Amino acid sequence: MNLYLAAQDPTLADFGKDPWWLVLGKIVFAFVFGLLATLLGVWFERRVVGYMQVRPGPNQVGPFGLLQTLADGLKMAFKEDILPRTADKVVFFFAPTISVICAVTALSVVPFGPMVSIFGHHTPLQVTDVSVAVLVILACSSMGIYGIVLGGWASGSTYPLLGGLRSSAQMISYEVAMGLSIVAVFMTAGTMSTSGIVAAQAHGTRLSLGGWEVAAPGWYAILLLPSFIIFFIATVGETNRAPFDLPEAESELVAGFMTEYSSLKFALFMLSEYVSMVTMSAVTTTLFLGGWRAPAPITTFWAGANSGWWPMLWFFGKVLILVFVFVWLRGTLPRLRYDQFMRFGWKVLLPINLVWILVLSGLRSIEEWQARDRLLATAIGAGVLLLATLFWPSRKREPKPTLQEQANGRPHGSFPLPPMDLQVPPSPRTKRVVAEREPANVAAGSDSREV
Repeated sequence: MNLYLAAQDPTLADFGKDPWWLVLGKIVFAFVFGLLATLLGVWFERRVVGYMQVRPGPNQVGPFGLLQTLADGLKMAFKEDILPRTADKVVFFFAPTISVICAVTALSVVPFGPMVSIFGHHTPLQVTDVSVAVLVILACSSMGIYGIVLGGWASGSTYPLLGGLRSSAQMISYEVAMGLSIVAVFMTAGTMSTSGIVAAQAHGTRLSLGGWEVAAPGWYAILLLPSFIIFFIATVGETNRAPFDLPEAESELVAGFMTEYSSLKFALFMLSEYVSMVTMSAVTTTLFLGGWRAPAPITTFWAGANSGWWPMLWFFGKVLILVFVFVWLRGTLPRLRYDQFMRFGWKVLLPINLVWILVLSGLRSIEEWQARDRLLATAIGAGVLLLATLFWPSRKREPKPTLQEQANGRPHGSFPLPPMDLQVPPSPRTKRVVAEREPANVAAGSDSREV
């Protein structure tokens, strides 16, 4: 069978037919991809942030400093492994392992390419796929919270416990926004299978506006722009990346839930964070950026861009661009306050997501109507939404009292209040004697004599 087959989208019927050695090879490939992407991701982040801050970054260990991450890992492995006296030894050991396993498992349903031929076997470049593959990704992301919460609790210390609680509240809050943002993808693609979602983005969508047929792009990042923006913001909050790295706010909670961890256990927590970043970049590529398919400028002059093994190049390129955006945000934006972060998730992202899903559902329900009826329904819906936005009751802030009103309203017996004009009166306990002295620059009188 030819190695470079025509671009063929795998279906659910194509899975479950591979021999055991091919399944094992796919699993090893997904694991190695997550591990190597993490090692290179740490180096990539340090180099990019160094360039942004006008400094070289790692450049001594290996060519271009590529072995610096490996050297740091070896150094961390030989550090002393400290176990707190009050820690739960079993949970303390397995907590970082849970985070890493959940982050890597999500890669099992991510498609890396189309159907290819491997040693005569026609197989998709994907470990497995099910009809609810996206729910498997959400489940793995949710299970990763257990590693952080248990790590903070099992340390037997106050600071890690507070960091674990903050992490759980943060990740659960943004898990809701992430799940709702994928609803629009399900409605448009008509499937929850990751390979099916990639296949649904293969061709552009035809939209009918006012009787005119308009060609819309196939990528859901453009077609479902609000969902894409909300999903990516939620992934940044879900992976504890800046500016949402509040669980590891050193100025407030030392090192968050990892305060008591050292040596390889600390390295596993760091590994899980970078694996999650790479995994969520791969999931974003699959759901919104066309997956392994090449962008439109390439496919216009190269018909075989989506054939054979070339799609893996486009997939890795898209993942690299998203990882760069993660690093870019870290080197640009300051850290938010915890209350601002939670308010943004519950009071901004969640309502916008619900309104967008309602609008999209309405548009999908009137697709079979006549063009005039669709235009009329769309105009009425837009008018109602505009009126609701204009006349939505807003909470007016009470006028702030002046300084004099605040001073007059103080209860009796309060501490002394400084004067409003900033002039400090003389102390009543000190007697001040003001003596009139002749200025030094005034000439002496006629009766003065030298002493």
